[in-house]
Amino acid sequence: MLVSDVRRIPLGTFTRPPEETGTGRPRVEGVYGYLVRHDQGLVLLDTGMGRGDDGTEAWYQPRRVALPDALATAGVGIDDLTMVANCHLHFDHCGGNPQLGTTPVLCQRTELATARAGDYTFEHLLDGVTYELLDGESEPLPGLHVIPTPGHVDGHQSLVVECADGNVVLAGQSHDNASAWSADALAPPLAPPWMERLLAFDPRRVVFAHDAAVWEP
Repeated sequence: MLVSDVRRIPLGTFTRPPEETGTGRPRVEGVYGYLVRHDQGLVLLDTGMGRGDDGTEAWYQPRRVALPDALATAGVGIDDLTMVANCHLHFDHCGGNPQLGTTPVLCQRTELATARAGDYTFEHLLDGVTYELLDGESEPLPGLHVIPTPGHVDGHQSLVVECADGNVVLAGQSHDNASAWSADALAPPLAPPWMERLLAFDPRRVVFAHDAAVWEP
C-alpha cells in the first residue's frame, strides 16, 4: 500500500464579502490543505493564507492558522514534508511556501509565469521557493497524479491519490464546493473536459480547498 492516509489540515478562514458571494450577504469560508502519507514521504497540497496588503486584509478579514501549527495537528512539522503542491498561486493557497526551504513545490509552468507577471498574487509569496515546474499531467510519486484542472485560473491543478480503500481527488478550487462538483459529475459532457479525466479514476472521495464537505458517489 503506497498511501496510508489523506488528512485535512485546517489553515484558517476568511470572509467573502457580499460583492463576491452573489447572495447579498457575506460568507465565511474555510481554507484547507491536505496531507498525504505516502510510502515515499509526506506530500502537502496548499500551505495557507499569506499576508497581503492592507486593502486585501480589510476586504477578506483572514484568520490564519500558521503552517507549523496546522501541520502539528497531524503530528508533523515543515521539515518532515517531502513534497508540496499548490492547486494555484493565489495568496490563500501559497501563503506558507516561503517557509518550505528546499522542499520542492509542484506547480504548472503556466501558473508560475502568470503569477510572476503581476496583478495576480503577492510577489513576496513567490520568493525563496524551490519550484518543480510541470507542463500538464505528472505522476511525481507512484499513485500520486497531478491533473491540470483549469477554470478558476488557467494554471489550476488537482491531485488524485490512489488509496487502498478507493481513490481520492484533492480538487483544490477546481470547484468552490461539493455541490458544484456533484453537478458536473452528474453531467460530465456539460462539464469542463478535464472532469471526465478525473472521473476516470473512479474516485471514492473528493475534497476541496474551501469546503469541508466531502463528495462521495
